[in-house]
Amino acid sequence: MKKILLLLLILLANQTNAQDHKLQWLDIELSNYTYPYEVKTLPLHIQEQELTMAYMDVTPENYNGKNIVLLHGKNFNGAYWETTIKALTQKGFRVIVPDQIGFGKSSKPQHFHYTFQQLAQNTKELLDTLQINKTAVLGHSMGGMLATRFALMYPETTEKLILENPIGLEDWKLKVPYKPVEWWYQNELKKSYEGIKKYQLVSYYDHQWKPAYDEWVNLLAGWTLNSDYKTIAWNAALTYDMIFAQPVVYEFKNVTAPTLLIIGTRDRTALGKNLVSEEVKSTMGLYKELGKKTQKRIPNSKLVEIEKVGHLPHIEVFDKFINPLVSFLEE
Repeated sequence: MKKILLLLLILLANQTNAQDHKLQWLDIELSNYTYPYEVKTLPLHIQEQELTMAYMDVTPENYNGKNIVLLHGKNFNGAYWETTIKALTQKGFRVIVPDQIGFGKSSKPQHFHYTFQQLAQNTKELLDTLQINKTAVLGHSMGGMLATRFALMYPETTEKLILENPIGLEDWKLKVPYKPVEWWYQNELKKSYEGIKKYQLVSYYDHQWKPAYDEWVNLLAGWTLNSDYKTIAWNAALTYDMIFAQPVVYEFKNVTAPTLLIIGTRDRTALGKNLVSEEVKSTMGLYKELGKKTQKRIPNSKLVEIEKVGHLPHIEVFDKFINPLVSFLEE
């Protein structure tokens, strides 16, 4: 009874908050939010469940025979790749953009064992369905961890690997105390517009906000108005546990695909900063150092550093992101 009352109070507070910021109530699978390109779905029978994986598949008229998969970050979905899709298709690339299970327009299961291996396998099944045998794979943030896992599992499919400000360049378990899924769940239930914006402002943009960033806050905050928000929060908690407990940093040396790292050096994203002392916090999420260290770990890799840019180069400074990406893909 207390848990139900707590949830009702949180939803009431979030609805009041929504009125202040003119937030839109969002369906659990974003059926009332329009993506920039046609969305299709792939049925998946996994873990004794019938789920659906949403995706965009954009093939240009001037198709050059090359493909690229764009993998979103934890606090995002495929829609934030709009300008990237447009630029890449203009260059002749076929672009495939999945929403992973638990994200965006894809299913939000009540129970699911999240692993990067499972998400990579789902992505491979999508490519198999589309009869795509070779592709470049680009991952941003959490998508960088997934892209790395995909490249390790399917080296014969991965022609090139691109990591844009990926998380997981350090092993947070060495510095941050473990918190169970229930802790992350309670944390998610407390989410609000103000809290989400503050996190992104500090971690992603280093206190430098632009109105264009509001959309990515509103997409998360709009979900908090949904009576099914507890399901979204539970899935978010499970993926936090996946990120924390399943590092890829120790396997970068095994990546065989030619790799490009695009790193905004102002980024300070790191999981669990609020659980450590100020002294320890100051050593976490230092992308200016992490980019260089990672480039040395990955064979046949290149590093493009973008100064004074944070966690989302493809949103903050699109030209500085897309130009090196296209050059790398066309090599």
